Amino acid sequence: MKFIESMGKTVEEAIVLGLKELNKTREQVEVEVLELPTKGFLGILGSKLAKVKLTVLDRPEDSARVFLEDLFKAMDLEVKMAIQQKDDTLTINIEGPQMGVIIGRRGQTLDSLQYLVSLVVNKTSDKYVKVFVDTENYRQKREETLVRLAAKMAGKVRKVGKTIALEPMNPYERRIIHASLQSNPYIQTYSEGEEPFRKVVIALKK
Repeated sequence: MKFIESMGKTVEEAIVLGLKELNKTREQVEVEVLELPTKGFLGILGSKLAKVKLTVLDRPEDSARVFLEDLFKAMDLEVKMAIQQKDDTLTINIEGPQMGVIIGRRGQTLDSLQYLVSLVVNKTSDKYVKVFVDTENYRQKREETLVRLAAKMAGKVRKVGKTIALEPMNPYERRIIHASLQSNPYIQTYSEGEEPFRKVVIALKK
Protein backbone atom coordinates (compact mmCIF):
# COMPACT_ATOMS: atom_id res chain seq x y z
CA MET A 1 0.00 0.00 0.00
CA LYS A 2 1.16 3.52 -0.80
CA PHE A 3 1.52 5.94 2.12
CA ILE A 4 3.04 9.29 2.96
CA GLU A 5 3.68 11.28 6.12
CA SER A 6 2.43 14.87 6.19
CA MET A 7 2.85 17.77 8.62
CA GLY A 8 0.78 20.85 9.39
CA LYS A 9 -0.04 23.38 12.10
CA THR A 10 -3.07 21.25 12.99
CA VAL A 11 -3.99 17.60 12.40
CA GLU A 12 -6.63 18.66 9.89
CA GLU A 13 -4.17 20.82 7.97
CA ALA A 14 -1.67 17.95 7.86
CA ILE A 15 -4.41 15.67 6.46
CA VAL A 16 -5.50 18.21 3.82
CA LEU A 17 -1.89 18.75 2.66
CA GLY A 18 -1.33 14.99 2.49
CA LEU A 19 -4.52 14.42 0.49
CA LYS A 20 -3.46 17.15 -1.95
CA GLU A 21 -0.07 15.49 -2.42
CA LEU A 22 -1.66 12.06 -2.99
CA ASN A 23 -4.48 13.51 -5.12
CA LYS A 24 -6.96 11.46 -3.08
CA THR A 25 -10.19 12.12 -1.17
CA ARG A 26 -10.65 11.56 2.56
CA GLU A 27 -12.58 8.35 1.89
CA GLN A 28 -9.69 6.88 -0.11
CA VAL A 29 -7.14 6.91 2.70
CA GLU A 30 -6.62 5.66 6.22
CA VAL A 31 -5.35 8.32 8.63
CA GLU A 32 -2.99 7.66 11.52
CA VAL A 33 -2.02 10.56 13.79
CA LEU A 34 1.69 10.24 14.58
CA GLU A 35 2.20 13.47 16.52
CA LEU A 36 -0.14 16.10 17.92
CA PRO A 37 0.83 19.77 17.60
CA THR A 38 2.29 21.40 20.69
CA LYS A 39 2.93 25.01 21.59
CA GLY A 40 6.36 25.85 22.89
CA PHE A 41 7.51 28.60 25.27
CA LEU A 42 5.58 31.80 24.59
CA GLY A 43 3.84 29.89 21.81
CA ILE A 44 6.98 29.95 19.65
CA LEU A 45 10.07 28.24 21.03
CA GLY A 46 9.92 24.44 21.00
CA SER A 47 6.58 24.27 19.20
CA LYS A 48 5.91 21.14 17.13
CA LEU A 49 3.75 20.57 14.06
CA ALA A 50 1.12 17.88 13.78
CA LYS A 51 2.26 14.79 11.91
CA VAL A 52 -0.01 12.23 10.23
CA LYS A 53 0.41 9.13 8.12
CA LEU A 54 -1.94 8.69 5.17
CA THR A 55 -2.25 5.19 3.69
CA VAL A 56 -4.06 4.79 0.37
CA LEU A 57 -6.79 2.16 0.60
CA ASP A 58 -6.90 -0.49 -2.11
CA ARG A 59 -10.58 -0.18 -2.94
CA PRO A 60 -11.89 -2.37 -5.78
CA GLU A 61 -13.80 0.53 -7.35
CA ASP A 62 -10.65 2.67 -7.43
CA SER A 63 -8.57 -0.09 -8.99
CA ALA A 64 -11.26 -0.72 -11.61
CA ARG A 65 -11.60 2.96 -12.46
CA VAL A 66 -7.87 3.53 -12.91
CA PHE A 67 -7.52 0.41 -15.08
CA LEU A 68 -10.49 1.27 -17.30
CA GLU A 69 -9.55 4.95 -17.66
CA ASP A 70 -6.06 3.96 -18.84
CA LEU A 71 -7.50 1.31 -21.18
CA PHE A 72 -10.09 3.59 -22.78
CA LYS A 73 -7.53 6.36 -23.15
CA ALA A 74 -5.26 3.94 -25.03
CA MET A 75 -8.24 2.94 -27.21
CA ASP A 76 -9.04 6.62 -27.82
CA LEU A 77 -12.60 6.15 -26.57
CA GLU A 78 -14.65 8.79 -24.78
CA VAL A 79 -16.70 7.11 -22.07
CA LYS A 80 -18.50 7.82 -18.83
CA MET A 81 -18.44 5.24 -16.05
CA ALA A 82 -20.72 4.63 -13.10
CA ILE A 83 -19.03 2.28 -10.63
CA GLN A 84 -20.80 0.99 -7.54
CA GLN A 85 -19.90 -1.69 -5.03
CA LYS A 86 -22.56 -3.43 -2.97
CA ASP A 87 -21.45 -6.22 -0.66
CA ASP A 88 -19.17 -8.47 -2.74
CA THR A 89 -20.34 -7.28 -6.18
CA LEU A 90 -18.81 -4.46 -8.22
CA THR A 91 -21.13 -3.11 -10.92
CA ILE A 92 -19.71 -1.00 -13.73
CA ASN A 93 -21.91 0.70 -16.32
CA ILE A 94 -20.20 2.32 -19.31
CA GLU A 95 -21.70 4.98 -21.57
CA GLY A 96 -20.36 6.60 -24.71
CA PRO A 97 -20.77 7.11 -28.47
CA GLN A 98 -18.82 4.02 -29.55
CA MET A 99 -20.17 1.25 -27.34
CA GLY A 100 -20.32 -1.22 -30.23
CA VAL A 101 -16.53 -1.43 -30.01
CA ILE A 102 -16.74 -2.31 -26.32
CA ILE A 103 -19.53 -4.87 -26.80
CA GLY A 104 -17.89 -6.70 -29.70
CA ARG A 105 -19.29 -9.70 -31.55
CA ARG A 106 -22.01 -11.28 -29.41
CA GLY A 107 -20.59 -9.47 -26.38
CA GLN A 108 -17.19 -11.16 -26.54
CA THR A 109 -15.22 -7.94 -26.04
CA LEU A 110 -17.46 -6.94 -23.13
CA ASP A 111 -16.95 -10.37 -21.55
CA SER A 112 -13.17 -10.08 -21.97
CA LEU A 113 -13.24 -6.61 -20.42
CA GLN A 114 -15.23 -7.92 -17.46
CA TYR A 115 -12.72 -10.74 -17.00
CA LEU A 116 -9.74 -8.35 -17.04
CA VAL A 117 -11.35 -5.99 -14.53
CA SER A 118 -12.05 -8.97 -12.27
CA LEU A 119 -8.36 -9.92 -12.36
CA VAL A 120 -7.32 -6.36 -11.52
CA VAL A 121 -9.67 -5.79 -8.57
CA ASN A 122 -9.10 -9.22 -7.03
CA LYS A 123 -5.33 -8.92 -7.22
CA THR A 124 -5.26 -6.74 -4.09
CA SER A 125 -8.66 -7.50 -2.50
CA ASP A 126 -8.81 -9.51 0.73
CA LYS A 127 -12.01 -11.25 -0.37
CA TYR A 128 -13.27 -12.22 -3.83
CA VAL A 129 -15.24 -9.49 -5.58
CA LYS A 130 -17.69 -10.34 -8.37
CA VAL A 131 -17.42 -7.94 -11.29
CA PHE A 132 -20.35 -7.08 -13.58
CA VAL A 133 -19.63 -4.82 -16.58
CA ASP A 134 -22.44 -3.62 -18.82
CA THR A 135 -23.21 -0.97 -21.43
CA GLU A 136 -26.45 0.13 -23.08
CA ASN A 137 -28.25 -2.52 -21.05
CA TYR A 138 -26.63 -5.14 -23.30
CA ARG A 139 -26.67 -7.91 -20.70
CA GLN A 140 -30.44 -7.81 -20.22
CA LYS A 141 -31.09 -7.54 -23.97
CA ARG A 142 -28.79 -10.50 -24.60
CA GLU A 143 -30.53 -12.54 -21.90
CA GLU A 144 -33.94 -11.84 -23.45
CA THR A 145 -32.57 -12.88 -26.86
CA LEU A 146 -31.20 -16.13 -25.45
CA VAL A 147 -34.46 -16.97 -23.67
CA ARG A 148 -36.35 -16.51 -26.95
CA LEU A 149 -33.75 -18.61 -28.78
CA ALA A 150 -34.05 -21.40 -26.20
CA ALA A 151 -37.84 -21.48 -26.52
CA LYS A 152 -37.66 -21.49 -30.32
CA MET A 153 -35.07 -24.29 -30.45
CA ALA A 154 -36.94 -26.35 -27.85
CA GLY A 155 -40.05 -26.11 -30.01
CA LYS A 156 -38.08 -27.22 -33.04
CA VAL A 157 -36.62 -30.20 -31.17
CA ARG A 158 -40.13 -31.33 -30.18
CA LYS A 159 -41.38 -30.87 -33.73
CA VAL A 160 -38.61 -32.71 -35.61
CA GLY A 161 -37.62 -35.07 -32.78
CA LYS A 162 -33.91 -34.39 -33.26
CA THR A 163 -31.25 -33.05 -30.92
CA ILE A 164 -29.97 -29.53 -31.63
CA ALA A 165 -26.59 -28.11 -30.58
CA LEU A 166 -26.43 -24.33 -30.23
CA GLU A 167 -23.45 -22.16 -31.11
CA PRO A 168 -20.57 -21.99 -28.56
CA MET A 169 -21.38 -19.73 -25.60
CA ASN A 170 -19.64 -18.59 -22.44
CA PRO A 171 -20.67 -20.13 -19.08
CA TYR A 172 -22.96 -17.20 -18.21
CA GLU A 173 -24.97 -17.52 -21.43
CA ARG A 174 -25.15 -21.30 -21.18
CA ARG A 175 -26.64 -20.96 -17.70
CA ILE A 176 -29.37 -18.73 -19.13
CA ILE A 177 -30.32 -21.40 -21.70
CA HIS A 178 -30.30 -24.19 -19.10
CA ALA A 179 -32.36 -22.14 -16.62
CA SER A 180 -34.95 -21.09 -19.19
CA LEU A 181 -35.66 -24.70 -20.19
CA GLN A 182 -35.24 -26.52 -16.88
CA SER A 183 -39.00 -26.57 -16.20
CA ASN A 184 -39.90 -27.79 -19.70
CA PRO A 185 -41.42 -31.28 -19.22
CA TYR A 186 -40.39 -32.47 -22.70
CA ILE A 187 -36.89 -31.04 -23.01
CA GLN A 188 -33.50 -31.68 -21.42
CA THR A 189 -30.32 -29.66 -21.86
CA TYR A 190 -26.65 -30.32 -21.26
CA SER A 191 -23.32 -28.84 -22.29
CA GLU A 192 -20.63 -30.49 -24.35
CA GLY A 193 -17.20 -29.60 -25.74
CA GLU A 194 -14.23 -27.73 -24.30
CA GLU A 195 -13.93 -24.02 -23.59
CA PRO A 196 -14.14 -21.67 -25.41
CA PHE A 197 -16.13 -23.85 -27.83
CA ARG A 198 -18.42 -25.41 -25.24
CA LYS A 199 -22.07 -25.39 -26.35
CA VAL A 200 -25.56 -26.18 -25.07
CA VAL A 201 -27.34 -29.23 -26.48
CA ILE A 202 -31.15 -29.33 -26.49
CA ALA A 203 -32.76 -32.77 -26.68
CA LEU A 204 -36.02 -34.59 -26.00
CA LYS A 205 -36.35 -36.11 -22.56
CA LYS A 206 -36.02 -39.88 -22.64
